[in-house]
Amino acid sequence: MSTTRATAGPAASAGPARRTVPPSRRRPRRRRDRAGYLFLLPWFIGMLFTVIPFFASLYLAFTDYNLLNAPQWIGLDNFQEMLRDPLLRQSLKVTFVYTFVSVPLSLVVALGVAMLLNRGIKGLPVYRAIFYLPSLLGGSVAIVLLWKYIFGLEGIVNSFLGWFGIDGPGWTSDPDHALTTLIILHIWTFGSPMVIFLAGLRQIPSMYYEAAAVDGATRWHQFRSITLPLLSPIIFFNLIQSLISSFQTFTQGFIMSGGTGGPAQSTLFYNLYLYQQGFSQFNMGYASAMAWMLLVIIAAFTALNFLAAKYWVFYDN
Repeated sequence: MSTTRATAGPAASAGPARRTVPPSRRRPRRRRDRAGYLFLLPWFIGMLFTVIPFFASLYLAFTDYNLLNAPQWIGLDNFQEMLRDPLLRQSLKVTFVYTFVSVPLSLVVALGVAMLLNRGIKGLPVYRAIFYLPSLLGGSVAIVLLWKYIFGLEGIVNSFLGWFGIDGPGWTSDPDHALTTLIILHIWTFGSPMVIFLAGLRQIPSMYYEAAAVDGATRWHQFRSITLPLLSPIIFFNLIQSLISSFQTFTQGFIMSGGTGGPAQSTLFYNLYLYQQGFSQFNMGYASAMAWMLLVIIAAFTALNFLAAKYWVFYDN
């Protein structure tokens, strides 16, 4: 009896034995792992083209580099020069005005059109494609050239105003109106957020509106109390996407002004000035510092939006 207990004791205290996977089962698992790594290989290769320039630009931001000679370490001189650069301040002003005017207006137009299409219009896919098309073409060179012609001194807009006896200005050559034409172009490309808004509106249960109508709520009260709260996560997503995109605006200002940011620096976007410093004046160290400043600006506004989201974004839990 004691011998049996002594023999059984250590075995029982050792606990259950670990299950070993037979070699025949290990091979298929290894094959699946290799297949997974193979599919991830393009992503890893692509990361090299992102990570290496990322850290290279961080190093160049602290150097004097003209693309021809070896970079020379100058510490914080580039960032100190940015504080004294009047053209940098002008580019920030143009970019901020463009962003804070065009983004809210484009989102309002996108939401309005999405609500119209959500009423069950016949041929909805056709209208959706028509409204979405400008967002695909708005950043192209051809559309910006067309926009420059439309708002030119003898363009379509001034021809239309001439029917009413109004002499329109040269919209793209007037410093007071050049940026406005680009803001209108940005508003015209509302198709992408509109499609997302439309998808969000389709997810709101109709019973909420039916119950509100029975209680006597007007359409405005339904929009304010039902549509906006339930659509707030979609609004937040479109807001973040639009802010990041507008801060990175380059093509519109470059083509409209011929790369100068004119007239009178009225279309000198931040990215356009960064391009001038890096590839026109070969001041790549200063351009790298500007790129990191833009990263900080975008990150700061994104963080502020996430902090403020808890006060106006509602998730259906």
